[in-house]
Amino acid sequence: MIRYVGKRLLLAVVVVLLVTVATFVLLHLLPGGPARGILGVKATQEQIDAFNHSAGFDQPLPVQYWDYLLRLLHGDLGESYSMNTDVTTLLGERLPKTLVLTATSTLLAIVVALPLGVWQAVRRGGVLDHLGTGIAFVLYATPVFFLSLLLIILFSQALPWFPAQAAQGDTLGELLSQPGSLVLPVLAGAGATVAAFSRYMRASTLDNLTEDYVRTARAKGTPERVILWRHVWPNSLTSVVAMLGYYVPVIFGGSLVVESMFNYPGVGLLFWNAARNADYPVLLGVVLVIAIATVAGALLADLVQLLIDPRIRRAGAHDHA
Repeated sequence: MIRYVGKRLLLAVVVVLLVTVATFVLLHLLPGGPARGILGVKATQEQIDAFNHSAGFDQPLPVQYWDYLLRLLHGDLGESYSMNTDVTTLLGERLPKTLVLTATSTLLAIVVALPLGVWQAVRRGGVLDHLGTGIAFVLYATPVFFLSLLLIILFSQALPWFPAQAAQGDTLGELLSQPGSLVLPVLAGAGATVAAFSRYMRASTLDNLTEDYVRTARAKGTPERVILWRHVWPNSLTSVVAMLGYYVPVIFGGSLVVESMFNYPGVGLLFWNAARNADYPVLLGVVLVIAIATVAGALLADLVQLLIDPRIRRAGAHDHA
């Protein structure tokens, strides 16, 4: 088990290092170099040379990358050129708000999708199963921005129940002081996730219902309810937990659109505004944070699987032996 965890941690560190290489290369692949990309096409050669010298871009690439790594280890993600603020401060202000939005949306999606997937699997082939499948496909195929527009038109204009714009404020407390303004962004963020997770849970439950242990339990006279919730349910969750870890970039990608549509003051809106202003340090800082979150999510999914699935623990013990 310790060896299994150690391998996953080592793999996570390697992936994070590769991500830092990718973000470093992206900065230097900007048209005309990083200085031209940041200062714009109207910058003079003297301005570009001065910027390269002050930012260390006139040093050899290995030296630049080493300096970049050292800055990252000290929490220095550079400075926003459009807001004159260091990127670490901006992310520190916006990231908790995005985490609240994504965590709430994901929690809502899980609470709805997992029981729904089990319910559809048990009633496979029925009218309600086909109806649930159709709704799931529609939700999964609907772009997040279009779903957001529908929610705004329906619940903010036709039925003025909720505001079309999220609450504004510099602190998380100010944002949470108006919970009604979070309803539509949360629903928009949960839509596609509910569809994906319910389909995945349905498929996983159907697979487990055909396993030998289910037939054995039925032959012993075990009630169907006990078989379903005591045996099939936990075994079906293992694959869903893995999916949740690898779904992190999809969730963050959806939050970018949701935050832009509802003017939600999180990382997604920060990324959107930075893209419009060609603020590359902010863009790369957000990409780096999302990539690290993805690696952390995959690692956490592996560890949770290790705890809830004895087959993985036995495999790890066998490898260790």
